[in-house]
Amino acid sequence: MKTIQPNDILAKAEALRNSLSTGFRDEIVKSLYLEAEAIAKRAVKTTNDKKYDFDQKMDRLVTSPITGLPIMLGLLAILIWLTVSGANVVSDAIATVLFGIGDWARALFVQWNIPWWITGLLWDGVYRGLAWVVSVMLPPMMIFFPAFTFLEDLGYLPRVAFNLDWLYKKAGAHGKQSLTMAMGFGCNAAGVVATRVIDSPRERLIAILTNNFVPCNGRFPTLIMLSTIFVAAGFSGFMTSVVAAASVVGVVLIGVVFTFFMSWLLSRTVLKGEASAFTLELPPYRRPNIARILYSSIIDRTLFVLWRAIQTAAPAGALIWLLANIPAGDSNLARVIADWLNPFGLLLGLDGVILLAYIVAIPANEIVVPTMMMMYMGAGMMVDGPSSNAAIYDLLVHGNGWTILTAVNLMLFSLLHNPCATTIMTIYKETKSWKWATLSVVITLGTAFVVTFITAAVARLLGWV
Repeated sequence: MKTIQPNDILAKAEALRNSLSTGFRDEIVKSLYLEAEAIAKRAVKTTNDKKYDFDQKMDRLVTSPITGLPIMLGLLAILIWLTVSGANVVSDAIATVLFGIGDWARALFVQWNIPWWITGLLWDGVYRGLAWVVSVMLPPMMIFFPAFTFLEDLGYLPRVAFNLDWLYKKAGAHGKQSLTMAMGFGCNAAGVVATRVIDSPRERLIAILTNNFVPCNGRFPTLIMLSTIFVAAGFSGFMTSVVAAASVVGVVLIGVVFTFFMSWLLSRTVLKGEASAFTLELPPYRRPNIARILYSSIIDRTLFVLWRAIQTAAPAGALIWLLANIPAGDSNLARVIADWLNPFGLLLGLDGVILLAYIVAIPANEIVVPTMMMMYMGAGMMVDGPSSNAAIYDLLVHGNGWTILTAVNLMLFSLLHNPCATTIMTIYKETKSWKWATLSVVITLGTAFVVTFITAAVARLLGWV
């Protein structure tokens, strides 16, 4: 009688593997838990637990195939609306204070007869860039991160992973990627760090490389400006913020679609492999700890991300000022570069000013809008632009030749373009490889170029512009 060797068993298992269904791991886990439940029912006697009944009733609602996804979208819409409507007020207040300090310090330097270029570089360049990043970036994070942490502490976020697990499985990714994607709404660098919850190295890389398709709060100012001026212009009062938020939610959903598509593409090409199964035990709902929420969201997340952004924003502010104040012929260096980029920009349905703004704003996306306004208005430093939406519309459309195609493609480009410098550095630190950091730029920027080019080509072919 032939003795069965361990290698024979392994070979037989490998031969039978292809005959198994794709969900066999889930079936194994399901059978284990059913057996454990049966054993527990035979061995343990319990009284009725009203809290457990409440959890069960809530989960039938929030994890239902019918109501689960609509509830998720509703919470996302509310969160974005709170960020859109609440952050603007706080941002204006912070900007007024910080820019006032900068104007006072600048006047002091002038009074002391400090050379104009030192005064301009320090206060109109470096300081103004920092002030802009802080005033634009801090308020949305102070709204989003506490709200996100509240849902996390409440016990809702694991339900999000449960609802989206089947979509990520179809894309060849991990269900926990939904949690890292949600964190990316606050900051993509924080979303990249959050991928540590994924055990599989392959699926963690997929989550890292696709996290940037979720717009962070640094890209919200551009999306909000465009949705307010071009989409919600016909509304007034409360409806303006509602329609603008709805438009931003629509853009966010486009980003989610690209996240799934690119995850699917990566899982079948450079990161080809079999999706791993994971067991998700839904924790009980619990009363959120406000003190822990505030500490975790403000200290561990908001200040951590803000400090990284400040480090990269300072040189960006200096570069913007130098480009706007170094003469080149009858103009300045910024205008010369923008004119050189303009043919390529028009090919994408954009223009050279927009492309230059995004090149300069690689350290921090928050400075895209003020950089564009600076160049459109011919200013020597970053400016907020005209005071009213109508005036901004007139500046962009009548003053600089914008069309609806420009607005649409700028929203798409803002959604899909390369990660900021903070996120790129975070990807390198998390993967310990410049290859993956570079690939993240190639994937996102290449997608942005292709999508905007196709959109512009189709719009022109159909005579829409």
